[in-house]
Amino acid sequence: MSHHFLPLAASLMVRDTSRRRYRPATDDQILEAARQVVDRRMQRGMSFGSPADVKEYLLTKLAGLEHEVFAVLFLDTKHRLIEYTEMFHGTIDAADVHPREVIKVALRLNAAAAIVGHNHPSGDPSPSDADRSLTYQLKEALRLVDVRLLDHIVVGGRFTVSFAESGML
Repeated sequence: MSHHFLPLAASLMVRDTSRRRYRPATDDQILEAARQVVDRRMQRGMSFGSPADVKEYLLTKLAGLEHEVFAVLFLDTKHRLIEYTEMFHGTIDAADVHPREVIKVALRLNAAAAIVGHNHPSGDPSPSDADRSLTYQLKEALRLVDVRLLDHIVVGGRFTVSFAESGML
C-alpha cells in the first residue's frame, strides 16, 4: 500500500482577493501566518515556561528565512517577554552584530535579561567559531550593564542548538 503525501501548502488555502476565489497557500504565506500566530500567543508580559518554549518560539520566527537574522528577546526580572526584536539582517551566511546596539536597546527597555537567537539558512544549526566568539562578547558586554545573557539559540532548518544546554554559555 503506498501513501501519497501532499505538501502542506496543498492542504491550506488563501483567498485571492482579486478573483474572490481560494488558491493553495505558498510556503512563504504559511510561514508568515505561523509567525503572526506566534506573535499573538507570545506577547509582552508572557513568560516562557521552559527552554523548549523559547526554542519553539525562535524556530517559528526564524526558520525558513533565506538570510541570517539576529534577534533578541528582552526580558524583565521574572524572565517575562518585554520585546522581541530582529536587530540585524545579513546575507545567506553572515550577519554583522554590534553588541553596542544590543546594549542600547536593553537599556532603553530596562531589560534584566536577554536571550539571543539567529538562524543558519544552510539548515545546519551547529554554532560556528564566530557564533561562539560573539556570544562571549555579548555576555561580557551585557554583564557590564547588569543584563544577564540567558541563552543563544541557533536555528537551522527544523532544529535548534542552545548554548546554555550545550554548556557553551
